[in-house]
Amino acid sequence: MNDILLAFLLTLFAGLATGIGSLLAFFAKTTNTKFLSFALGLSAGVMVYVSLIDIFFEAQDALITDVGEQAGSWLTVIAFFAGMVLIALIDRFIPKHSNPHEVKKVEDMDKPGAAINDPSLLKMGVFTALAIGIHNFPEGIATFMSTLQDPTLGVAIAIAIAIHNIPEGIAVSVPIYYATGDKKRAFKLSFLSGLAEPAGALLAFLILMPFLNGVMFGIIFAMVAGIMVFISLDQLLPAAKKYDESHTSIYGVIIGMAIMALSLLLL
Repeated sequence: MNDILLAFLLTLFAGLATGIGSLLAFFAKTTNTKFLSFALGLSAGVMVYVSLIDIFFEAQDALITDVGEQAGSWLTVIAFFAGMVLIALIDRFIPKHSNPHEVKKVEDMDKPGAAINDPSLLKMGVFTALAIGIHNFPEGIATFMSTLQDPTLGVAIAIAIAIHNIPEGIAVSVPIYYATGDKKRAFKLSFLSGLAEPAGALLAFLILMPFLNGVMFGIIFAMVAGIMVFISLDQLLPAAKKYDESHTSIYGVIIGMAIMALSLLLL
């Protein structure tokens, strides 16, 4: 029960980090692009390293133990790419203006004519928040399941996803502000959209936990690895490069990988 509680708390922490981005959008005048570039790179480095060096092989070991070497190896690879397909489909069906990974800056909110204070556009703002919530759902499952397997691993993943959610909170707040003309409402809706991640954890607990055996764990864990690699390659790194200053994002990737490597060796 302690591990389950920790898994929920870490997922809640990661999800509500969108609120930090929302606060930046609400109070800051400019975007610290150097910090965001480094932070996104760091997050990507942690996710890629832990997915390909640790999570993938833990999933493979669990599946090989239960179904044999050949079937286990095939199941691991299939589940890994199934995770990528899942998150790619979610990205595919989020409209471009609602996609949290479209790079936006807090200063965009103060551009002349940026906000259209039209009540008829509130529906679009609510839809945007809902779309972001759907996008964050599998990230909550990933954090929750990783923490159950290894709390140290769960902490690292939660921090990486939280870093990833800070600029996402900015990206959510800006289009909602376009729709409503209300910065406070943009903050509230984008902050609440982060609750989709603990909702994903709750789904994993209620639906997946009763059936969690070696095969189920291996499949879910391999899918988690695929989801995090896709997020890193398709979203974090391109966004980091758009914010980038003098290879800052690549330095972040390398440092993130080094931190994850040391933590796996020492803890």
